Amino acid sequence: MSKSIDPADLTLDELRLVLAPKIAEAAIFDGWSVAALDAGAEGIGVDQDVARLAFRGGALDMIEAWIESIDLAMAEALPPQKLAEIKIRERIRVLVQFRLDAVTGLEESLRRALAIMAMPQNAPRALKTGWNSADVMWRLAGDTATDYNHYTKRAILASIYGATLAVFVDDKSEGKLETRAFLDRRIEGVMKFEKAKAQLLGSERETFSVARFLGRLRYPAK
Repeated sequence: MSKSIDPADLTLDELRLVLAPKIAEAAIFDGWSVAALDAGAEGIGVDQDVARLAFRGGALDMIEAWIESIDLAMAEALPPQKLAEIKIRERIRVLVQFRLDAVTGLEESLRRALAIMAMPQNAPRALKTGWNSADVMWRLAGDTATDYNHYTKRAILASIYGATLAVFVDDKSEGKLETRAFLDRRIEGVMKFEKAKAQLLGSERETFSVARFLGRLRYPAK
């Protein structure tokens, strides 16, 4: 960003999103630390004391803001109408690939972020952050499910994305081809599972009902 930002024009939430990508760049060398925060603030002309106020929660606050900034950039670049003409598996692949492209060159920052999020005390927030990103992706992909599929889709995509990131940070292949191949295999596996599930629970067959099952346990058929 070429011009200085006046913090008075931004809320703290807005400031976090502006600062986060710059902090991520500094985190390559300084980790997710106060030093990285100060460097990010200096880089865009924000008072360091104000920047520290915006991230009172420390490293995890910085990482969450970075992820949210990627969520927002993805939603702006790939709105539902832009994805509507391609198959669902390709929509998911394109969305995940956008996120990978957004952190290319920042592998060390990502590696350090993943290590922090993997700490036991950070697990609840890390899971929530992963779920939120998966939810954004599915909504952009046009998903409108409100039943249990809403939850299973997001849980599965969060798992795929997390596993893909783990491959990505250590991928030395040209153009991250190993990561791309890994992602394609995981998505293909999920699509096969979804197809099999749809056949099993097709409209021609009786679907499983938890309420009916519990009722039969209580009042067995004679």
